[in-house]
Amino acid sequence: MSLWALGVGYVISGEYFGWNLGLPVAGSFGMLAAAGLVTVLYVCFVLAYAELACAMPRAGGAFVYAERALGPRWGAIAGFVQAIELVFAPPAIAMAIGSYIAARSPALDPRLPAAVAYVLFTALNAWGVRQAAAFELAVTVLAVGELALFIGVAAPSFSWASFSREPLPSGWSGALAALPFAIWLYLGIEGVANAAEEARNPGRDVARGFGAAMATLVVLALGVFFTAVGVAGWRAVVYPSPGAPPSDAPLPLALAHVVGRHSTLYTLLLGVGLLGLVASFHGILLAAGRATFELGRAGLLPAVVGRVHPRTRTPAAALLLNMALGLVAIASGRTGEIITLACFGASSLYALAMVAFFVLRRREPTMARPFVAPGHPVVPGIALALAASCFASLAIASPTIAAIFAGLLALGILSALRRPAH
Repeated sequence: MSLWALGVGYVISGEYFGWNLGLPVAGSFGMLAAAGLVTVLYVCFVLAYAELACAMPRAGGAFVYAERALGPRWGAIAGFVQAIELVFAPPAIAMAIGSYIAARSPALDPRLPAAVAYVLFTALNAWGVRQAAAFELAVTVLAVGELALFIGVAAPSFSWASFSREPLPSGWSGALAALPFAIWLYLGIEGVANAAEEARNPGRDVARGFGAAMATLVVLALGVFFTAVGVAGWRAVVYPSPGAPPSDAPLPLALAHVVGRHSTLYTLLLGVGLLGLVASFHGILLAAGRATFELGRAGLLPAVVGRVHPRTRTPAAALLLNMALGLVAIASGRTGEIITLACFGASSLYALAMVAFFVLRRREPTMARPFVAPGHPVVPGIALALAASCFASLAIASPTIAAIFAGLLALGILSALRRPAH
């Protein structure tokens, strides 16, 4: 249950916000096409990645798998792209937390509650693993219930005419530009692997947690997308008013058309809706801390980053480093660009992990694999092809963010070059 909660919790904020930012370029049909493609990618990826996580239950996740399959230098690169994904996803979620709070206090700068959330939940993660996992389970269950309630409230107001209004504002090419926001629907689920080292029975429980989490997220993503857009069209869940900048709070915008902004139900759902954002924010902070910690433990970051706190046994130094980077990202206030940067890290991670999967299947056929991915080589092959295609599409659609990602990755490559090869 804890692994299911981590898997769903890492991702569930993607159903609360972020996906709506792809609608201006893709429309409802283009965004649906992008989401369908990305859903296939993630289902195939999770099946193959669960095999690696069960066979090598380590906190480093893809860093560990790529190092074993491809050597220390490629392992270091995988570790850094994983860190880019997990370090830059939380600032975007924190900005959404700030936007949900600002929906009731418009004069409040969303960056202030976002920064406060960063400090509070970094402290919770540094306090202890058991406390952090128990909190994640509780808040994730409530967040799933809130999304189910939202779907139930909004579904009777669904209209196909509203859903299909301006379906392709940029033609089908808009679906490519919307890929990072479709990836955001599931980004972070691979973080389950980073908690495998702390699971009681990783050979059995990690695969079950991955599968149950992925199934839950697919149902929630489709339900939220159709009901939210179908209330009053996609513009209603992007722009709070004509001419306003895109919103980080699409579900409250949809609810306002159903029950009104002054309804008790609106206030209740707005408050409970924060739980979904908190679940992902807290969960990814947990995974990011362990990913950065593993880089420190491997000597790719200063040694202090790779140490656990002597009393709490948590990666406190790694968590503090991630918080400092997150606060800088929050100060920029550019949620869409932060999401895209995290998606560059994610798509790179998925491609490298699938390459490692194929190499280990060939090179170490007798490795103990408590869970064996079905459909080899087709399923992991689909994941590899789609991950590489998503990365290429992101680079074409967002060349500036691609350059920033390349600069960050270059720092990782420099660290990797200092490591001895096998």
